[in-house]
This record gives sequence, structure tokens and C-alpha cells, in this order.
Amino acid sequence: MTIPRPDPQLAPPETIRATLAQLLVRARAMIVPGERRILGIVGAPGAGKSTLCAALADALGDQAALVGMDGFHLANAELVRLGRRGRKGAPETFDAGGYAALLERLRAEKDQTVYAPTFDRQLEESIGSAIPISAGTPLILTEGNYLLLEDGEWERVRPALDAAWFLELPDGLRMERLISRHVAYGKAQAEAQGWVEAVDGPNAALIHATRTRADLIVQLAE
Repeated sequence: MTIPRPDPQLAPPETIRATLAQLLVRARAMIVPGERRILGIVGAPGAGKSTLCAALADALGDQAALVGMDGFHLANAELVRLGRRGRKGAPETFDAGGYAALLERLRAEKDQTVYAPTFDRQLEESIGSAIPISAGTPLILTEGNYLLLEDGEWERVRPALDAAWFLELPDGLRMERLISRHVAYGKAQAEAQGWVEAVDGPNAALIHATRTRADLIVQLAE
């Protein structure tokens, strides 16, 4: 997997510490009547992307729709067939082309309902056509780990975004949350810790290396 290298000619993205209310103001500013914009929220596993996006979507109501990258996880049976089940969550365990194609379609098709998949953490499987994005919805929120990755089909994702925010959280707290999440969904404590170190850790390093491609680095003020 190629780790993106920052362009020395580009200024680093601005880093801000902001409350949810302040981020909501920024998201609302992207809404233009008659147009459709896509805001991507990026970050390492456990950074709080899903929670932030859900809060923004709830506050924006019918002005926004939420589409997650996790809906494009390959099915567990396919991961077993490919020999990738033990590293589920790595870039090669997603249908990156399918995710990019959905974002491109959402930009092009504004006058009809488009359906997106979701990911069920209880089942550990994706469910197709579960999220309707209504015609005329002006802002699409999308969140995931690899929106800024420059590798294979992933490189199509960044150009489909009007803005990308990289959500940053101290590693200690992020890993604590991540282990707790794995335990909540059925892993034993030791198994959860082992998974975070062996799988989530290397993925987080790869994701962190893409932060220079974001427009904004966000440290969320509680």
C-alpha cells in the first residue's frame, strides 16, 4: 500500500479546535440552493467520525444526507475467499470503486432518489440500498477512513468531495474508545486489544499520512 507523501509546495491545512455548533456553522455555509455539495469527514478508527456526522445530519435535517464509506465493506464470505478476513478494515477490504462511483453519481444525479448501502455492526455486514438520498438534498455528508488515500480506486474519492475535514483525537483516548467499541460488539478484552494493535494500528498510521490532503484538521471541543 502506497503511503501518500505531502506536496512540499502546498501549505499544510489549517488546524482548528471547534465545538459541534461551530462545525455546524461551517457545514451550513456549504449549502447552496439548487446545487449539491459533498463534505467528507476523515479520520483514524475511533476518532469519532460517525458520531460527528450523525450529529451534523440530525441538526441539518432534510438539508443533508449521510452516506458512510463502511457500507462498502466487502462481505465476510468474500473476505474469507480472498484471504483478507483477518484484516477487515484495511483499504483492500472495501469496494473502493463502488464507493467512488456512488459519490460521483450523487454529484451527477440530483433530481432523483439515489440509494446507498449501510453497514450493520451487529451483523458485521453491509446492507445494500438501505439509505435513500432524496432528490434536491443539497449537502451530502460522507465519512470514512480512506477518503484521502491516493491508491488504486481510492484516488477517485478526493476529487468527488467539495471539502474534506480530518478529525483528530489523541491516540490514547482514540484507542481506548476503539477497544471499548470492539468489546461492545462481542470481542473479549484481550482479543479487542490485539485487533487494535495488529489491524487498526497500521491502518491508523496510513490514514494519518493522508491528513495533508484535507482542507481542515479538526480537534473537536467537547
